[in-house]
Amino acid sequence: MIGAGHAGLAMSHCLSGRSIDHVLLERGEVAHTWRTERWDSLRLLTPNWQSRLPGFGYRGDDPDGYRSMPEVIDFIARYAKAISAPVQTHTAVTSVRSTETGFLIRTNQGDWRCRTVVLASGACNIAQIPAFAHLVPRSIATLTAQEYRNPGELADSGVLVVGASASGTQIAHEIQRSGRPVTLSVGEHIRAPRIYRGKDLEWWMDVAGVLDERFDHVDDIARARRVPSLQLAGTPDRSTLDLNALTAIGVKLVGRLAGITESGKAQFAGSLRNMCALSDLKMGRLLDLIDEWSRDNGLDGSVEPAHRLPPTRVESAPPLGMDLTTGAIKTIIWAVGYRPDYSWLELPVFDRKGAVRHHGGVVAVPGVYLMGAPFLRRRKSSLIDGAGDDARELSDHLALYLRPSLTMTKT
Repeated sequence: MIGAGHAGLAMSHCLSGRSIDHVLLERGEVAHTWRTERWDSLRLLTPNWQSRLPGFGYRGDDPDGYRSMPEVIDFIARYAKAISAPVQTHTAVTSVRSTETGFLIRTNQGDWRCRTVVLASGACNIAQIPAFAHLVPRSIATLTAQEYRNPGELADSGVLVVGASASGTQIAHEIQRSGRPVTLSVGEHIRAPRIYRGKDLEWWMDVAGVLDERFDHVDDIARARRVPSLQLAGTPDRSTLDLNALTAIGVKLVGRLAGITESGKAQFAGSLRNMCALSDLKMGRLLDLIDEWSRDNGLDGSVEPAHRLPPTRVESAPPLGMDLTTGAIKTIIWAVGYRPDYSWLELPVFDRKGAVRHHGGVVAVPGVYLMGAPFLRRRKSSLIDGAGDDARELSDHLALYLRPSLTMTKT
């Protein structure tokens, strides 16, 4: 198994329960990505009670709070210890290739031969950067959401944040409050209230079955896997962080960054108003579904009345361009998404766009499995809470594949 984050550990627990010999190869420490690729103030978007892994869960006195990054790391590390996960730390995989009897895994700490491989190295290894990023003037510092840590590391001047999903909105909010004026470039996004009818939105999506929607029950699973993350933030005051909240503190909204000219002029799409209207529509559909479930299950009398947030406010004529050479902007932060890093995977499993071909985590090459990817088997697959159900089902498939089993060996 490659990767010892929450997804790999959940699979390890399930394999141990079946007495299947396995090892987790981790390039750093357990929860390496959480340790090294998150900004300082980040908290989980999901409440503490929702951190459920096979045989392990939250036992504190703040179930509705949101874990800080040190708390997330501690939670995952304690889980690895509790299940006695066979983790080989500081073991970087350099190649995975087929053999006559299975697979050969080469690492910086030696080679392994095995019958099956589980890819659990994460879906957010490499930050996406637009192809035109090289046209950003040299006077402007650029970094990704992975590299950003806190406002104090930025120049004391304007910041352009590109991307308005969960990461982009949270980073824009923090930087604006630090006194640095922020312009937020808004593309496709999904607006959502943190609290709805007196309950956390994640509670509603959990009990109403939204998060349990299966990959084989969706009309366009490829599209569903590309849906951006909800505009949620895990703040202690449980406040809603949407575009209205950002403009209320002075953040300036522009459309999707469509390009940068050779002379350093940023060009924004004219679709900002339509993007925001579509996001409001999607939010309304989700809340309608929740209202319907509440009514059908007799909860209307025990929760607050249904309500809707006011429409997203957009100025009548958002700017379509910005001169990046004036010095008004000193930093650009790319928050436009991520992709996994499978540069070491030497197997014929990739589609024409470079994504691993799989059916609910069962990869195109027999004996290879995937964990932790968006909407792998359920809408919640990429959450900590989603790893357990996926691991149970994929371990069933893996166990059947292994019969009769062949012991894994290190060479």
